[in-house]
Amino acid sequence: MSPTSRFRALRSPGAVELSAIPVVAVEEFRSGVLRAAKAGLRLCALFSRSVEGGTGLCAVLADDARGLLYILFSEPTKVLRSLTPELASAHLFEREIGESSGIEIEGHPWLKSVRKSPADKVVFFRESGAEVHEVAVGPIHAGIIEPGHFRFQCHGETVHHLEIQLGYQHRGVEALFCGGPDRRSVFVAESVSGDTAVGHTLAYCANLESLGGARASLRGEALRAASLELERLANHVGDLGAMSGDVGFLPAAAYFGRLRGEFLNLLMALSGNRYGRGLVRPGGAAFDLTSAMAEDFSARLARARTDMNAISGLLFESASVLGRFDETGVVSRQTARDLGFVGLAARASGLDLDVRRDHPHGLYRFRHIPVVKIDSGDVYARAMLRHLESLRSLDFLEELIADLPRGDACAACSAPRPGLLAVSLVEGWRGEICHVAETGDDGRFRSYRIVDPSFHNWPAVAMAMRGGEISDFPLCNKSFNLSYAGHDL
Repeated sequence: MSPTSRFRALRSPGAVELSAIPVVAVEEFRSGVLRAAKAGLRLCALFSRSVEGGTGLCAVLADDARGLLYILFSEPTKVLRSLTPELASAHLFEREIGESSGIEIEGHPWLKSVRKSPADKVVFFRESGAEVHEVAVGPIHAGIIEPGHFRFQCHGETVHHLEIQLGYQHRGVEALFCGGPDRRSVFVAESVSGDTAVGHTLAYCANLESLGGARASLRGEALRAASLELERLANHVGDLGAMSGDVGFLPAAAYFGRLRGEFLNLLMALSGNRYGRGLVRPGGAAFDLTSAMAEDFSARLARARTDMNAISGLLFESASVLGRFDETGVVSRQTARDLGFVGLAARASGLDLDVRRDHPHGLYRFRHIPVVKIDSGDVYARAMLRHLESLRSLDFLEELIADLPRGDACAACSAPRPGLLAVSLVEGWRGEICHVAETGDDGRFRSYRIVDPSFHNWPAVAMAMRGGEISDFPLCNKSFNLSYAGHDL
């Protein structure tokens, strides 16, 4: 029997009738997820859902080789025997289910709150022994950054264990979608994680279009792809600057900061907002690119490429920089695979994953971006991957802007149909964004679930620090640059 025989398959983005998704007993649900994972499928989402008679479960798994998603529901249950001992990538999903639904997660190795526990009631792992000490960092930090708490167990300068506690920005984002879509829904999508406004709004709009049986215009898809790659460039280049600053290489820090501003300004020229807000809308894009703007974009992108090559050469040829980047914060390929890391964090550890290729949507069906991966899994890999991916994005943008599809920037989009479940995947600049929407009998959202790539990848920071020096933490943390808000929701 095929490991996915009890699942309902669809492509991203896509919608399927709720009645067509198999509903099985919770033990069969558990064994089905484990069989699928053992066969090579990847866990995208695992969450609870309200159903008649109680609370059930939903699993979304990806078959990246075939470009398919598989969905399975469970019957109402009060107990789930933990998948985590056999499927480590389920550990955060199960913790979230335990705190939000009341379902008891039986046998989970470290079942504590993900988002909702009061700070004074959080229990941390503690190590004991001669000269072992604990270092607590945050949630209030020295810089103007988001809140997160990091608890180190150290022996001297060596980190034995790092535990990360987030949830300080839990805003109830998913609940804000329920009862929609309405006028505010798209603005909520833009605010899931502020530096990924384009990525999350694109996932939301793709779901809305699937639920309404509509398609965005081809020109609108091109403008969406352009904005997504500009968002990737701005953040990758900004991170290279921040990593340069963390190792005291100030020329590159200043130059990359200026270059980040150039890509943000291109987003502002396209959308009226430096973070791309207001551009991606159901049916396509709210603004178009005129021929004069396209010429200006091409010239500015060419200059940016010249500048990027010059400053990246300076950065990656500096012995002092390489001495700090090489073999610092290593995450092995096996660890990345076992814990379900996505996006840049996964590719820097040698995993060959990219939604733009594996689950292509919109213009990515016709214009492809080569996937880059590096095997070393260290800070150097995460820095170099940002540089290489930026060059690929520039190639893509230059070709796209020189040959934009004709037509309208936006097409009509129908209201969502009742009784459907829609899933969309988008390769944001951090990695895979997953949105899952379910409509009720009135065609409105009865539930909306979001998995930001940071939810998958925060454990990577802890893994990168094991056996390393505590003084490497700022650099390791910045080499991932994960979202607190995207995790907290």
